[in-house]
Amino acid sequence: MNNIFKLGLFLTTLSFSSSVLANFDLAGKGVVTYPTGISKNFDFGFGWQATNKKFRIGKKAYSMSQLPESYSIALTLSKDETRVWIQEFNAGYIESFEWKIGNNTLKLAKRSFNSPVKGNYILTLNKVDYFLSRNNVSIDVYFEESGVKYVRLDGVTRNMGTKK
Repeated sequence: MNNIFKLGLFLTTLSFSSSVLANFDLAGKGVVTYPTGISKNFDFGFGWQATNKKFRIGKKAYSMSQLPESYSIALTLSKDETRVWIQEFNAGYIESFEWKIGNNTLKLAKRSFNSPVKGNYILTLNKVDYFLSRNNVSIDVYFEESGVKYVRLDGVTRNMGTKK
């Protein structure tokens, strides 16, 4: 009887410890559109394996002592403000994109505006529209044990980017 109790305790401990060590794997599905109008699917996601302390960024995995707090993606507007470059999404310039990571959706699109807007771009995060206020925007993805906690944008404004 004592051995059955020990075995049950051991199995309970194993199942509890594996659930405490949280893992996630988010594909990060997206579509980029080139200035030519051609679109291409891409995957850029994140994953965390707590048991072997591996953090996946895109297709590469890195050993980490713990889950990182965040990861920053740089969106760079070209000098002529007609295209953007995001290293993680594409090797060259693109005109627009749509990306879903966890429960977050991020879209960059060109539009026509009555007032001058930097690059004529609108960046939408979870149905909230932003305008570029700088040529370099940071898309910061914050993590928790179960996946993406939230996404924050830096270098954007909600006032059409026309205020100096």
